[in-house]
Amino acid sequence: MNLNKVMLVGRLTRDPEIRNTPGGQSVATLSLATNRFWKDKSGQRQDKTEFHNVVLWGRLAEIAGQYLTKGQEAFIEGRMETRKYTGKDGIERRTTEVVAENMQLGSRAAGTSSAPGSFNKPVSAPQQSAQNNAPRMEEEIPTINLDEEQDEVRLEDVPF
Repeated sequence: MNLNKVMLVGRLTRDPEIRNTPGGQSVATLSLATNRFWKDKSGQRQDKTEFHNVVLWGRLAEIAGQYLTKGQEAFIEGRMETRKYTGKDGIERRTTEVVAENMQLGSRAAGTSSAPGSFNKPVSAPQQSAQNNAPRMEEEIPTINLDEEQDEVRLEDVPF
């Protein structure tokens, strides 16, 4: 059995970059920082930050471009993918990215202006053609809330 599953909860290091492929497909790229905290043998608190490149396609890319900003929390679920490309200097390189399959928006960074609870509002579905007179569907965007970050994970907090 094989499994390629990634789950990240972190903060954006920059605003998402949105582009369109020649075929009209939306694609967004963003960078997510995750932190790990622990105490070493001497009891000193240690931390390490990892940076993850994330790629979102289609409607997820559009939502990311519309709602995500630098410093905001986000939950990304997807798969790892490595691709080759040739740099401007002609050298072939490889990069590993998380291709998002699911996303939840989190709270914004302190100091950014936003109405409280604005991330719980549904987003409109893509525009429907004039021939289709069906009522517009509202899309519910899931959110997360990590108001109080814990320094350590306690064993009694683990649900299993």
